[in-house]
Parts: sequence; structure tokens; C-alpha cells
Amino acid sequence: MSRSEPRRLWSALAAALVCASVAACVPSLEGNTPREPNKAVPKSFGDPGSAPGAPSAGGTSEGHKTWREFFASPELRELIGTALANNQELNMQLQEIIIARNEVSARQGEYLPKVDATAGVGVDKVGKYTSQGASDEAHGVPEHLGNFTFGLRGSWEVDVWQKLRNAAKAASLRYFASIEAKNFMVTQLVAEIARSYYDLIAIDNELEVLNQNIEVQSSALEVVKLEKQAARVTELAVQRFEAEVLKNRSRLFDLQQERVQTENRINFLVGRYPQPVRRNPKTFDDPLPSVIRRGLPSQLLENRPDVRQAELELEAAKLDVKAARAAFYPGLSIDAGVGYRAFNAEHLVATPESLFYGVAGGITAPLLNRKAITAAYRSANAVQLRAVFNYERTLLQAFTDVVNQLAKVDNLEKAYALQTQQVETLARSVEVSNVLFTSARADYMEVLLTRRDSLEAQVARIETKKRQLQAMVGIYQALGGGWRSGP
Repeated sequence: MSRSEPRRLWSALAAALVCASVAACVPSLEGNTPREPNKAVPKSFGDPGSAPGAPSAGGTSEGHKTWREFFASPELRELIGTALANNQELNMQLQEIIIARNEVSARQGEYLPKVDATAGVGVDKVGKYTSQGASDEAHGVPEHLGNFTFGLRGSWEVDVWQKLRNAAKAASLRYFASIEAKNFMVTQLVAEIARSYYDLIAIDNELEVLNQNIEVQSSALEVVKLEKQAARVTELAVQRFEAEVLKNRSRLFDLQQERVQTENRINFLVGRYPQPVRRNPKTFDDPLPSVIRRGLPSQLLENRPDVRQAELELEAAKLDVKAARAAFYPGLSIDAGVGYRAFNAEHLVATPESLFYGVAGGITAPLLNRKAITAAYRSANAVQLRAVFNYERTLLQAFTDVVNQLAKVDNLEKAYALQTQQVETLARSVEVSNVLFTSARADYMEVLLTRRDSLEAQVARIETKKRQLQAMVGIYQALGGGWRSGP
């Protein structure tokens, strides 16, 4: 080895070190400093009320129950099971999971060596008045020279800074996040079907109450007509009673239309064309659970799929920042090839005469005009911070949902108790007004208004009971229930 060769080697190494040091200069984030999310939550959900059925704070929350355990109605459970199999939006989300899983495979393949099989055939002709053409003519090489080749060609980007591995890990985390997105959609679907089911059986009960009142009012109309014949009331009383009967009959059609639309909303969620929905309206008056186990706020991090999805997306965003940062560092790539090449097919597999091979390595580092990778780095950092804020917002929303639903359950329980007393009181008032009217101690308006108030009170109580049932669904969903289906 001559003295000049070590000098050239050291010069090349020094140049490579200078390139690496220049490339390793990562730009600042211009005050947009990344940070960790605030995962602290209050120790309890507060005091929802002092009612006898106040939700319980200890132990496992209702969110750990499967929907089969939480909902007692077999008709409702059948609807939910059918929806989880046929709902189009949910099936679309399942395809998103498959796409995310394939993205993981694609990312994992990027940091593995790539090997291709090659084969080719061709012909070359070089100019006569070129150095190669003159040399070929002097040595008797044919003017049209064949080119036959086959072999293997490989390349490998050595993942020194784990840029490719971090990208693959980020894709894997997003795959799990897509599963949590599907679970969150399941909770929404289960809750929506349950709310619509309770809405439907509430309409059935309202129709029953309205039909009963129409029968009673029709009988009262006949009584008023007899009273008119006896000259105890005027035609005005008959008309007012008849108008009230007609008004309530027209309300029947509004409720029937609402029932059709509610049934079809359920059918749409279940993934089938309009048809009657099997249900049991008699379960509407079943007593509600006396105690709701709400657990601890920290359990929301485990139970709520949207919180877990936000956390996984945050971790993926962190890895994206690392991968973007690694783009500033020098990259090492290795290329190699081996095979046979000859100008005549007869000598193609002659060994070792036609055998060729080669291997080369290279270091690539960005020096000038790094605006693209700088922008990608800062964008990745902004995406990470956005994921931080999204996680904190999702956790805050989860806690707020639970508090709101707990208060709603408590307040509706108190309202329902008072409305029940109101219905009972008005029922007695109707009986009293009938007696007074028969004995001519009350006019027809008192009877009419008392009956109207009684009907409105019964309908209002049904509406409150429906809201109670839907609030139970709401607290179940807020606590993270609905996505577990059991073993």
C-alpha cells in the first residue's frame, strides 16, 4: 500500500464525519415544545344525590358488564345481536381494521432486505468511431453484441436510527387504535338501539293510554248528550267534549307515524328493510335497578374505548416524531447482486467465466435544502401535540359524560316519583269531577279540564319513564359499557 492511500482513506472518513455532523443538526421546534398528556382525574364523580337509589361508587362499575348482562329484555338483546352482525357502518369499520393491519405488514417489510430475481435479453451496438467501437473492431467483437443475463439483486436500508422500526411500531399502534374505534362504535350502536327500543315501547304505552282516554271521553260525550236532552247543559258543552275526543283521535295518527319511524330507525340500525319490530311493551313499567355501580374515575381509562383509542394514537404520534427526526441522520444502504451474464446464450451458464457479483455500501446524509424533512419533522411534532390535546379532551369528555348521566338518573327518579303522585291525584280528581257534574255541583269545563290534565300527566309520566330508561343506557355507555360481548 502506498503512502497516499492511507491519506485518501482518512480524507474520505473525515469528509463522511463532517457530513454526518452537519446532517445531525436537527432544527428547533420554534416554541412548539412537545409534552406529556395530563392523565390525572378526580378521585370520585362527586355526589349525584342523596336518593335511596343513589349510584354506588365502590367496586367494579357497570361498564364492565356485557350488554347481555346489562339488558334484561330478550327482545332487545336479539336486536343488538343482529345489529352487531349486520350493521353496515360497523362492517365498514371492520374493513378499516383490515386496512390498518395490512399497513402494519407493509411497514414491517420496509426494514427487511429486499431481494429480486432478474432476467433479461438484449442487443447492443456501439458507434464505430468511439473508443469502445474501435476496440471491439480491433478484437473482432461482433458489431451487434447480444446481452443475456439472469440472477439476483438485493438492497437493504440498514435501520441504524430505527426510523423504519418506529414507523412500523406506529402503524401497529394505529391498528390497535382502529380496534378501539370499532369498540367505541359498538358502544354507540348498542346504546342507540336500546334508546330507540325504549322509545318504541314508550310510544306503545302512550297509545294504550290515549286509546283508554278516548274510550272514557267518548262515554262522557254520550253522557253530556243525555244531559243536553234533559236541558242540564247546552250545545256548547256537547261541542267542547266532542272536540276533545276528535283532538285525541288525531293524536293517535301522530303517535302511529312516530311508531313507524322509530321501528324503521331500529330496522336501519339492525341492517334490514322495514318490518315489525318484536317487543314487549309490558316491560316498560318494570322497576329500575336500585343501585348503579359507577366505580372509580380511573376505570374510565380501561373501560372507555375512545380513551384507549386516543392514548394509542398519541403513542403512535410519538413514534412518528422519532421517525421524522431520524430523517436528519445519515442513512446506510447496501446493494448487492449475483448472477450470470454473457453475449452469447451458449456461454450464459459458463462458470466462472460468465459469473458476476458485486456488493456496495453507501452513506447518504441531507446537507442542503432540508426544508422538506424539516417541515415533516415539525408537522409530526404538531400532530403529536394535537394527539395530546385530543387525549385530554377525550378523558375530560368521558368524565363529564358520567357526571351528567349520574345527575340525570337522580333527577329523573325524583321527577318520576312526583309525577306518579300527580297522576294518582288527578285520577281521584276525575272521579270527583264526575260525581260533582252528575249532581250539578260542577260545570262541564271543570270535568273537561280535569280529564285533559289527567291525560297529559299520564303521557308526561310515560315520557319521564322513557327518559329514565334511556338515562340508564346513557350511564352504561358513559362508563364504557356495551363493547364487551362476553366469552
